[in-house]
Amino acid sequence: MAPPVRVSTLVGVASALMFGGSILAMPDKEPQAVAAHDAPMTTEPTSTLTPMHYPAITWELPGDQSASGADSSGSRSTAAQGSSADIPAGASAGERATYVALASLTIQGRAPKSGYDRDLFGQEWSDDVSVEAGHNGCDTRNDILRRDLSDVVIKRGSNGCAVLTGTLHDPYTGGTIDFERGSSTSSAVQIDHVVSLSDAWQKGAQQWDSAKRQNFANDPRNLLAVDGPTNQQKGDGDAATWLPPNKSFRCTMVTMQILVKSDYGLSVTQAEHDAMKRVLDDCDGTQMPGPVPGLMSEPAPTTTTVVAPPPPPTTTDAPVLPDSGGGNSSFAFYKNCAAARAAGAAPLHRGDPGYRAALDRDGDGVACE
Repeated sequence: MAPPVRVSTLVGVASALMFGGSILAMPDKEPQAVAAHDAPMTTEPTSTLTPMHYPAITWELPGDQSASGADSSGSRSTAAQGSSADIPAGASAGERATYVALASLTIQGRAPKSGYDRDLFGQEWSDDVSVEAGHNGCDTRNDILRRDLSDVVIKRGSNGCAVLTGTLHDPYTGGTIDFERGSSTSSAVQIDHVVSLSDAWQKGAQQWDSAKRQNFANDPRNLLAVDGPTNQQKGDGDAATWLPPNKSFRCTMVTMQILVKSDYGLSVTQAEHDAMKRVLDDCDGTQMPGPVPGLMSEPAPTTTTVVAPPPPPTTTDAPVLPDSGGGNSSFAFYKNCAAARAAGAAPLHRGDPGYRAALDRDGDGVACE
């Protein structure tokens, strides 16, 4: 077997390849206006939270792989066979690395989805992981929002973590979204697993231990802040069933999927492999991450805009009671987010039947995002 090919690549923050992010620093003078429910904005010294920034990522890519094998059920699988003929003449180093990674992926049918449960990938947006930004004192959702949004405003008292507002240049649609944290607004921007958890489950993650699944679910290399409705349309689709409407981002997204799957040892179906190959063949090299160092390697600014939290509401949420089962009750109770999703109720907003604080892990008024 040929030795592994070590490729330093930039998939960690693919959106930043196209859209630069920044954290807004307040000027010395008072702002012209603030929302009625907010206290005046102020500037705090450097937060104790480690800024989100990503050096180049080194991926181990197999130099060769057996052409056939068998899974536990006895079905045959094949590894995609790469050759110099598969790589277009004049391809950049980044393009060549991606073709090599695609050729390393095992091609086989997907396993049944039976047994899949979001909870098998650990607590949502857990900081208790060993991937980039793990144990930095902030949940993964806010880590990615701080990374992918520009003009970010951070909530005072959140240790530099909670994003209140910012601007998303959405990679999936090419549009711009003004993000505002709140029970009726947070879901406008969602964090997508580029390789979905369900897809991973059917293509290898069933065999992982709980720690590896939780790392995968929170690995920034596989996460993007995106338009909420478009993310819902994507669901657990792979490259054979869903590509972003923004055609200029397809090369980057497929490259992310290939390198994530290569790094985690996930398989692809034949249709998925062929779709990935078609996308790569149409790339011009400028749309793909490549092996040059320093993507977002500079630390975030040493000051951040913070605002005081709004005063507590004058009314309290109505008590949440278990559903009687009749189907017409105005109350609902979900044991966990998996149950809420199974019932088609997610995401749950504060005030919705079934919403409760225990399901709203980042406290933004939207549970089971």
